[in-house]
Amino acid sequence: MSDFSRPVLWVALGVLTCVFHLGLIFYGLVPNLVSRPLHMALLLPWVFLFAATGRWRIISGAVITVIGLGCCFWVAWNHQMLRNQYGFLESTGQVWIAVALLLIAIEGARRMIGWPLPIVALTALAYGLFGQYLPGEFGHSGTPLRSFLGTLTIAEGGLWGSLTGVSVSVVAIFVIFGAVLNAGEAGQGFMNVASAAAGRLKGGAAKVSVLSSALFGSISGSASANVASTGAITLPAMTKLGYPKRLAAAVEAVASSGGQIMPPLMGAGAFVMVELTGVPYTQIMIAAILPALLYFFAVWVGINAYAGRYDLRGVPEYERPGTRDVVITSAFFLIPFTVLLSAMFALGFTPQYAACLAVLAGIVALAFDGKQGLNLAQWPGRLADAAVNAGKQVAMIGSIIICASIIIGVLGITGLGVKLTSVILSGSGGMLWPALLLTALACLLLGMEVPTTAAYVICVSVAGPALIELGLEPLQAHLFVFWFALLSTITPPVCGAVFIAAGMIGENWLKVALTAMALGVGLYLIPLGMIANPRLIDLGGSPALALIATLRMALGLSLISYGLIGNATAGLRMALALMGLVVIFSGIWI
Repeated sequence: MSDFSRPVLWVALGVLTCVFHLGLIFYGLVPNLVSRPLHMALLLPWVFLFAATGRWRIISGAVITVIGLGCCFWVAWNHQMLRNQYGFLESTGQVWIAVALLLIAIEGARRMIGWPLPIVALTALAYGLFGQYLPGEFGHSGTPLRSFLGTLTIAEGGLWGSLTGVSVSVVAIFVIFGAVLNAGEAGQGFMNVASAAAGRLKGGAAKVSVLSSALFGSISGSASANVASTGAITLPAMTKLGYPKRLAAAVEAVASSGGQIMPPLMGAGAFVMVELTGVPYTQIMIAAILPALLYFFAVWVGINAYAGRYDLRGVPEYERPGTRDVVITSAFFLIPFTVLLSAMFALGFTPQYAACLAVLAGIVALAFDGKQGLNLAQWPGRLADAAVNAGKQVAMIGSIIICASIIIGVLGITGLGVKLTSVILSGSGGMLWPALLLTALACLLLGMEVPTTAAYVICVSVAGPALIELGLEPLQAHLFVFWFALLSTITPPVCGAVFIAAGMIGENWLKVALTAMALGVGLYLIPLGMIANPRLIDLGGSPALALIATLRMALGLSLISYGLIGNATAGLRMALALMGLVVIFSGIWI
């Protein structure tokens, strides 16, 4: 057993990771070329050693970690000198440090999520280095090697750019918040509230999955984590009540995917959106809430439609939690959430500062037990679990964002982003809807290969300016791209949430995927509805009109769901689906 496998070391590193990121918020301003390299340094052991198995992976992981730590510490220590170099590497040693940092960032992403994103990053680097030899409009004028590598590694134009800043100062804090809640009884509180609210209804077990996934996903921000956690409870409950396996797995996959569009966390997408749009986080959260609720409403309606075809029974009364259990366990997530929202909306604190306060409230809640009350004996164990899970999750998201930052840096240095934007404009003939469809296709294809947040960042960097030039508001364009980057969680051939749910229940994944696409039809239509009905995301500015637009979308989605899933004749179902499309995409009220 490697020394790096001893839990005490990982608990200590997890605590250090949490203290560092929380401390940055409470302490105040720290130079970016200090905080961001140290952020990457903290990720390296989690990325290269935590899950390493086999002699070669452990040895190579240890070597890479040591080299990476040395490079990150060197950048942080020499930040004042590097700032005066303006992104130009002044010695051969600095060139080697830059190369090492880039390769380590790419290898880190490969070890965490596989090859697709690193391949995109390597392609971007190759374009930056050799793109001047390409003929035509896609070639560039060339950048001196030391300036190109320096901009990516010792300035704030690549590894240490604004996206990494979001990972350091905001995403990490909310990930720690989620880890603290999950270490206690908040997850059980979500399940109890969902069971009490929906368990008795027809199709109740499926609806419990929808509600619990919406609640849990709002803090996990990960479709896969959501399926694995809530699915462990909801999938056996549905199969025990006789639900078809493909339907049970599809319900869990679709409901869990909604966690990435449900505020406050939104799979880190909301915080990246803040940086890219300049729109305050609270405004993004308000804009995103109605579309997210519509998504879960459409899944709920789809379950009702399936209930007309199958005997989808509710959860038996003896299996539903009592009122006392619901009230007590709900406090484990209601109190931290109340602290978070009150600090942001009532006291006007920044999202990251409010989240820090919510983390402290969650840490106190870990000392309490739903049955025994104060239980200090379990507190250290829960804190250790929270620290380790926080370290793992911060490393996962951080490695993705740092690798994606290389791509964004190259787009900026070479001007490729502007060229691709012009291609979208010319390919769409200067018309909005063809440009939207091209963007949606790009999001779907890229989302099949890289995680949602990375797919969103890359697609919006290219397509966002084109959509804005064609008349969309920045937030409207960004939400559109973000939603379509999520399609790959349930859309074949690469549908991560479906694969996990199908594997957990032992069903053919393609059957599950087809059912999930029908249940999750809102994922395909709601982003288009945001364009057809812009008031849908204007809850903060025009609440009455936003609610009217929401009702209109709800009616259209209901008609389409019954058209796709209902038990009527084929002709009637087709008519319902067409009516739903008319309601959503025209100014005609039906």
